[in-house]
Amino acid sequence: MHDDLTIARGATLRTITEIGADIGLRAEELMPYGHHKAKVSLDVLDRLEPRPNARYIVITAVTPTPLGEGKTVNTIGTGLGLNRIGKKAITCIRQPSMGPVFGIKGGAAGGGFSQVVPMEDFNLHLTGDMHAVGAAHNLLAAWVDTSLIHGNLYDLDPATIELRRVVDVSDRALRRITVGIGEKAECFPRETGFDITAASEVMACLALANDFDDLRRRIGRIVVGADSKGEPVTASDVGAAGSMAVVMKDAAMPTLMQTLEGTACLVHAGPFANIAVGNSSIIADKIAMRCADYVVTEAGFGADMGAEKFFNIKCRTSGMRPHAAGVVVTLRALKMHGSDVKVRLGQPLPPELTEPNQTALEAGFANLEKHLENVRSFGVQPVVIVNRFATDTDAEIEWVRERAVAAGAFRAEVSEAFAKGGAGMEKVAEALVEACDAADEFRLLYPDDASIEEKIEALATKIYGADGVDYEPAAQEAIARYTRWGLAHLPICMAKTQLSISHDSKLRGRPSGYRFPIRDVRVAAGAGFLYPLAGTMRTMPGLPKKPGLLRIDVDDQGRPAGLF
Repeated sequence: MHDDLTIARGATLRTITEIGADIGLRAEELMPYGHHKAKVSLDVLDRLEPRPNARYIVITAVTPTPLGEGKTVNTIGTGLGLNRIGKKAITCIRQPSMGPVFGIKGGAAGGGFSQVVPMEDFNLHLTGDMHAVGAAHNLLAAWVDTSLIHGNLYDLDPATIELRRVVDVSDRALRRITVGIGEKAECFPRETGFDITAASEVMACLALANDFDDLRRRIGRIVVGADSKGEPVTASDVGAAGSMAVVMKDAAMPTLMQTLEGTACLVHAGPFANIAVGNSSIIADKIAMRCADYVVTEAGFGADMGAEKFFNIKCRTSGMRPHAAGVVVTLRALKMHGSDVKVRLGQPLPPELTEPNQTALEAGFANLEKHLENVRSFGVQPVVIVNRFATDTDAEIEWVRERAVAAGAFRAEVSEAFAKGGAGMEKVAEALVEACDAADEFRLLYPDDASIEEKIEALATKIYGADGVDYEPAAQEAIARYTRWGLAHLPICMAKTQLSISHDSKLRGRPSGYRFPIRDVRVAAGAGFLYPLAGTMRTMPGLPKKPGLLRIDVDDQGRPAGLF
């Protein structure tokens, strides 16, 4: 096969107005960015409101290897498969961060014959949403620091300012910085740092807003710190919320694109379910729900990460209810979880994971088993999607399929989306249609009125399999503070490693018999959640020794080269 970029460039693309017309969008409801992508006006939410909702499918996965298991490929592929079997389907996926694009994992447009195109546009800036988020966030940060210089206009206690700055680059040197170094009359020195833009609360507000008015309200509720009396100070309190909303005006609209097979895809909000919500936006999903029979939406990383946040945060906020879940699994991931083979970022997988290894496969199956339990605990039927690689044997695949059904999967089917596009996903699509028809009653993990500790402990014990939770002093102080501020009703958005169901990336398979450590808890009152930091989890990634940026360039025609 050709590489992803060559395949993407070989496609004959339809105009974006044709794609929009296919799903019932009018030309005047599209704001074109060239011929093949367009913003979708939020006015369609009102026009399409009387239409019935589509069936709602979320795609999640097992705990991945550092290389990923093809979840985006299979999210796109599921939409392709549904359209091939005669179901009108729209796929909703997240806009990629340029951190992974220029790092190790590469882009997030899918791969092979299951891609969103133009692939270069998708992975590089797209329609500017990521930069709008960063600009709005940093505008607030700049004004907060400036307000301290001008006599501390809002009576902020500098030691309580939690607002950091953001940038869409993986830059570990910015994790801890000192700002305001200069003459005392001009600057107010303090220690702070940078997060990656996808972890910005402004991004979370975008992902969880139901419309633009809701986005504006959420931005206004962002807490920047506390005043001298210990009370919260918000973006509205410091007068910055209106300007931030203006910066986000166009970013509030999802971007319409197309797949290699000419079907519709809505792209909106950011990635990183390990440190953020990690789901496509509620706005994009709501538009899609009124334009199709089936909506396929992606949740980041494993079912303990993006899918749990999809259920407990996104569905709680939107009021939408899922009908089925696809759980992507690879043989190599199960073998990794069933062995002690070292897997290093940026290096090929060792042969123990790509060659037949029944012992490791059987030992690692517990990881998939736990993710199936997690999905079913929300009353959602899981369909296992075995993402096939060329090195996989028929015998191994059949063993996983049989065991998956015995472990609680509604069905287990093989995906060949990468090699065959929609033609390789028809059985998966049929299984998900059947699962939607057999949907149970959806339920949340915990009620709104549970305490912060009760919510954290429900996640730790029921989703991650821990024996209990240990809180460091900073976390205990934060929980007491947010409870006093009246924010205990908010759901939990856990920041933890994506490489284990636990907090520790070294604990593979299905960890048990351990305590779950919370070192701190931060507030995202505008987005509408609290996010504890588990273990050593960071909100700013770093580049590896040999990142993707070293091979990316432009060709003799001025086009990007080296993207994957």
